[in-house]
Amino acid sequence: MPTNDERMFAAAIYVVSFFTAFIGPLVIWLLKKDESSYIDYHGKEYFNFLISYGVYSIISMLLMIVIIGFVTIWIVGILAFVFTIIAAIRAYEGKEYRIPLVFRLIK
Repeated sequence: MPTNDERMFAAAIYVVSFFTAFIGPLVIWLLKKDESSYIDYHGKEYFNFLISYGVYSIISMLLMIVIIGFVTIWIVGILAFVFTIIAAIRAYEGKEYRIPLVFRLIK
C-alpha cells in the first residue's frame, strides 16, 4: 500500500492537470518518479492518457470537415474530464487505475 504522500502526489498529477495540462503533472512526475514506483506509474498513465486523448482530439477536429467531428470532440472532452476525475480518486485511494482507450506508449 502506498504512503499518504505517494497517494497525494499521484492524485495531484491528475488534479493539477485541470489547471496546467502539461507542465504541472510533468514537474510532479519528474521530481517524484525516482522516489516512488506508485507515482511513476500514475505519471506514465497520465502522459499516455494525454497523448491518446490529444490524438483523439486532432482526429475529431479533422472530422469537423464532415460534421461528425462536432459531436466527437464533445465526447472526447467529456470522457477526458470524467476519466481524469476517476483516475485522481483511484490514485488517492491507493489503486492503480488504467484509463480506458489509452495507447500505452510510455512504459
